[in-house]
Amino acid sequence: MTCPTFVNACLALCAALLMPAMSLAQAAQAPPPAPAQLALSCTRGGLQRAVNLYVEAQKKGDLSGLPLARGVGYWENIAPADITKGIVNKAMKIDHHRSFLDTDSCQTFTEVIVTDKAAPYVLGTRLRVNHDKIAEVEIIWTTTGYWLFNADNYLKYSSAEKWDPIPADRRDTRGTLVSAANAYLDAFLEQKLDLVPWGFPCERVEGGMYTGKGLPTDSCEVGVPGNVNIANRRFVVDEVMGTVLVLCTFGAGGPNGGSGAPDSHLFRVENGKLRYVHTLTHLLQSAFRGNTTPGSSGTR
Repeated sequence: MTCPTFVNACLALCAALLMPAMSLAQAAQAPPPAPAQLALSCTRGGLQRAVNLYVEAQKKGDLSGLPLARGVGYWENIAPADITKGIVNKAMKIDHHRSFLDTDSCQTFTEVIVTDKAAPYVLGTRLRVNHDKIAEVEIIWTTTGYWLFNADNYLKYSSAEKWDPIPADRRDTRGTLVSAANAYLDAFLEQKLDLVPWGFPCERVEGGMYTGKGLPTDSCEVGVPGNVNIANRRFVVDEVMGTVLVLCTFGAGGPNGGSGAPDSHLFRVENGKLRYVHTLTHLLQSAFRGNTTPGSSGTR
């Protein structure tokens, strides 16, 4: 072997030996790839990521960390609104929140409770994800002066309840969950209470009013009025958590159709039966007009 050939062979061998070490060093210096679960998507992990980003944005009152779609839709209390001027920009000290994930419709719903004495709120926030962006943000909010509002009570009762994932072999189907919610809301119009899958015990938190007494006989049947058409229903369903959220209007509006107040009803269903009901109604207490608008414990 000639000298140049020998030298070239040595260089090639050194390069082959050094390449793996250099590759490892470069890999160590490069930033790690983003975990797949951090991306927004219609999977449970992707939807939870969207919820986490929303909660942080609401705490800060800063939307800059939200991956909003260019044509994002925004509503407050069922009315289209300017997202740059909405309540989502108000910084809040959140005391409690719980979220539900609908992988079929790529939506989420988050219940947010703020007991700050200067500005207490209870919010219900719906998000819709489109691929890797948040395409819709919708919020129903209540605060001091609104229907039965009491953030301290809402926190007390809501945080004490058990909303754990339901074991796979005991989960109700999406259809069963939606049917249970519809049966409850249908009862407000024609009072066919026997068609509602009442569970016992069942507790209802309404604005801050609580129907339970801690007894096995507690029922959510108390205070359901008649002649009220719960209209404009939209659903967010989470079979894993046994929940169905209904965004609706309490009444269809008009002189004889109830107030049409923006409303949310959140149901927890276990073994096909109602276990918990949470309601928020964006209606000033002073606007109550008797039995055609929301109420509780016999006042509806």
